[in-house]
Amino acid sequence: MKHAVQGNRALCDGAIAGGLDAYYAYPITPQNEISAYFSQVLPERGKVFLQAESEIAAINMVFGSAVAGKRALTTSSSPGISLMQETISYLCACELPCVIANVMRGGPGLGNISGSQQDYFQSTRGGGHGDYRMLVLAPAGAMEIFTFARDAFALAEKYRNPVLIVYDGYLGQMLETVDGDPASLAGPPLPTEPPDRSWVLDGASAGRPPRKIRSLLMQEGDLEALNWRLHAKYERMASAEVRWEEISVDDAEVVLVAFGMAARVCTAACKRLRAEGVRAGLIRPITLWPFPEQAIARAADRVRRMLVVEMNLGQMVEDVRRVAAGRIPVDFHGRPGGSLVVEEDIVAAVRRSGAAS
Repeated sequence: MKHAVQGNRALCDGAIAGGLDAYYAYPITPQNEISAYFSQVLPERGKVFLQAESEIAAINMVFGSAVAGKRALTTSSSPGISLMQETISYLCACELPCVIANVMRGGPGLGNISGSQQDYFQSTRGGGHGDYRMLVLAPAGAMEIFTFARDAFALAEKYRNPVLIVYDGYLGQMLETVDGDPASLAGPPLPTEPPDRSWVLDGASAGRPPRKIRSLLMQEGDLEALNWRLHAKYERMASAEVRWEEISVDDAEVVLVAFGMAARVCTAACKRLRAEGVRAGLIRPITLWPFPEQAIARAADRVRRMLVVEMNLGQMVEDVRRVAAGRIPVDFHGRPGGSLVVEEDIVAAVRRSGAAS
């Protein structure tokens, strides 16, 4: 049986399948379908739904649930995520697992409610103060949104760290048809070991010593020790969790690099270029952090040039150029916030670059 799946609804169903305990958010377009759906189904399931008075309140409620060992989620769109940055830094410093989803919209400022990929820098560079990282998952369709939302809690608990899911408003609003029930099509959940819960603040009445979770470390050397420990954890995350997809890269002369909705358009552009005799391929980063450096470096040793395509004016392209390290030309094609990249323009950009000659 065919099912019509909306991206934002897929996030809800995936989070519920992943064991969501509590959801907190403040309304903002284009992610309001998430809050509206959760407001109906979570109370029926005995789970917590609370519309907070602000995005700042919502992320601090996530902090409170996470510190008690519950699987907590908040969602917002770009300006709302900006307001959450201070507490996201606290969550990382306190090593609290949770899931945050950003359904990106156009900016800067309030911008508009169309889709965008302008939050790449914010997502991959921390966004708040201090040295910290989050796993950043960038789905390219409703089924991936479901799967990532389902598995994100297990990843967060594995590393005791927030996990960020980012996709644009076009993917959030778009309906896709799938053959079968999304839960069965998503495959088995991410295999994990039972998480360590020795840190959870669940009351010391049973006679155990009190526990403390805090990010203010004033004793000489304590903060440096925390930062080195976090750094070692991020190194493990970078080694074990990097993900990407390659399409027709083995024989390519030009490789497009794109994520999310832009990658979907690039897939169509590659097919068109191949039909016209241009050997085009695609590398799609699935984790924006850790960034798939090995895939980019390997391609840079084989192809004539790369074209980075983004729904912004150039952010991920900096990472691609850093990894390519001048070995090949790395061109850029993008459109600013609120605009969708177009197949015809991508094909034209490839031809202008000289890769199609």
